[in-house]
Amino acid sequence: MKSRTTSLKKLTVLSLALGVTTGTLAQNKIDPAWKNAPLQNINYLKKAPKDAPNIVWILLDDVGFGAASAFGGLIHTPNLDSLANKGLRYTNFHTTGICSPTRTALLTGRNQHTAGMGLFPHTYARAEYPGYHGFIQPENGTIAETLREYGYSTYQLGKWHLTPDEEITDLGPFDRWPSGKGFDHNFGFLGGATDQYKPDLVEDNAHVKPDGSHLNKLITDKAISYLTKHKSIAPEKPFFLYFAPGATHAPHQVDKEWSDKYRGKFDEGWDVYREKVLANQKKLGVVPADAQLPERNELIKAWKDLPADERKLYARFFEVYAGFLEYTDFEIGRLIQHLKKTGQYDNTAIFVIIGDNGASKEGSEYGVINRAGLGVARVKREEYKQTLLAQIDKIGTKDVSSEANYPLGWAQAANTPFKFWKQDANAEGGTHNPLIFSYPKLTKEQTGIRGQYTHLIDLFPSVLELIGVKELETVRGVKQNPLQGNSLVYAVANKNAPSQHTQQYYTILGNRAIYKDGWKASAAHHPNLLEIIGYEGEPVKKIANDPANETWELYNLNEDFNERVNLANKYPEKLKELKALYDAEADKYHIYPLIDAEFVIQRAFKARLLNNTQAQPSNTTTNK
Repeated sequence: MKSRTTSLKKLTVLSLALGVTTGTLAQNKIDPAWKNAPLQNINYLKKAPKDAPNIVWILLDDVGFGAASAFGGLIHTPNLDSLANKGLRYTNFHTTGICSPTRTALLTGRNQHTAGMGLFPHTYARAEYPGYHGFIQPENGTIAETLREYGYSTYQLGKWHLTPDEEITDLGPFDRWPSGKGFDHNFGFLGGATDQYKPDLVEDNAHVKPDGSHLNKLITDKAISYLTKHKSIAPEKPFFLYFAPGATHAPHQVDKEWSDKYRGKFDEGWDVYREKVLANQKKLGVVPADAQLPERNELIKAWKDLPADERKLYARFFEVYAGFLEYTDFEIGRLIQHLKKTGQYDNTAIFVIIGDNGASKEGSEYGVINRAGLGVARVKREEYKQTLLAQIDKIGTKDVSSEANYPLGWAQAANTPFKFWKQDANAEGGTHNPLIFSYPKLTKEQTGIRGQYTHLIDLFPSVLELIGVKELETVRGVKQNPLQGNSLVYAVANKNAPSQHTQQYYTILGNRAIYKDGWKASAAHHPNLLEIIGYEGEPVKKIANDPANETWELYNLNEDFNERVNLANKYPEKLKELKALYDAEADKYHIYPLIDAEFVIQRAFKARLLNNTQAQPSNTTTNK
């Protein structure tokens, strides 16, 4: 009796503190707005609509437009093919031209310079200018932060590459780790590249030891684990999964059961590869029926003119790469099958970006097995070739020194039908990547090909429209910059709808371009970045151009989608107009001053001298 009296007294005291009596508390109805509110979620009023779709973003690394069979390539990607065949192929989609800026633009829905990631989060690539801070500013919140406020669970798997070098230890701070950018859980690596069998692995806010499995398998297993727990704990709660493998960035590593599937498949070489891929692309309808290939790049030799030993070596490089990409597709298939098995697939919208930029030129003219070989290749060509031939069986293996990356000729082939490659923000070969949108709720009329001009920053607003929620004015108490993209949902139902994204700038390492209503003006600042690096990575050649004196080119992409005919001399007034527009965009988005490759390499080399260390390992902070 005493305990009951004590309890009543406590309840009375609590009621009086709230300004009511126990009788009043019992008689008054609870405000409907608070009924069944989850006490742990102060943002519950922003809850997404009932049956809001799950969202999966898949972002591959360093894959060109002409690599995967889903867009006409000769590398088998049956799972991507299936998603594309049942959904939409966006054939005029664009990235920034390189890794960290692409991931920033994608996750924030804003241009990379607006969000402070004009280049990379590495110390040697940052500058005290608003567009080059090297980390995402709080006023540019990520899609994960927004969706979490709408009641989504959020998961990040794989490559991050958005954390400053000085913050990647287990001491943090963690504001710029995935956990600090809206993800409930994360599993992957913080740098730009990592060994696929010995990854620099983190889970949530700590480094963990890998078990020797391929990274693709590790992140897929973990994704399945997250979704399994999600299904058992909160089956009605929607989720956002950001799945970003290290594939197919160098090092190209994969078990031989995958690479050996392609033995002899590329013996005809990169010239024949380009021709076959273009024919496939025309059949699929992902390029115009009258499309023609641009000329082979002047830095690349005709396959037929190469010695037999070089052809053997170069073919093996691409066999390994092909196996790597197909194996990545296999693991994506495992993830999709899990969604189907658990009944989550039918309400899941999947976006697949096949490459954060075009195919990589970082393998140089001859290909790379060990990173130091880049300099040797330019100094002692024949000796370097013999070194590569002696190690041909190591390409793509678990060997600790393996840094496999294919030769330049395969980069152009993988970028079919475009010119140039990764880092070249001035060219479609650097920025024109495939996009797949797959959603089981699409009707037959809502599938097929979409040719509207689109960009990374369009995906964030597209997801909000798909879910049926609004852009947030504040995130974690910080007033937000407006999203800068345009939802591409309008094109789902109407394949003939005019493009709503009509203007876009591109700038990486001084290479730059401006797009406006089908016209494009561009300037190459360092068309061959590798020329500035000499033996063993030491800068030996100063080739920086004066931006004011660089030659601009002009293309009408409506009639010449792969930039074969330079119209600068024919339409000088149009070129002048677009150059002025670029300058205006540069002022608006904090692009100036241009930070170029020489700035980055000289600072990196100086830092290594001061620290008396070798280049940082690729599994932590490479800037590729």
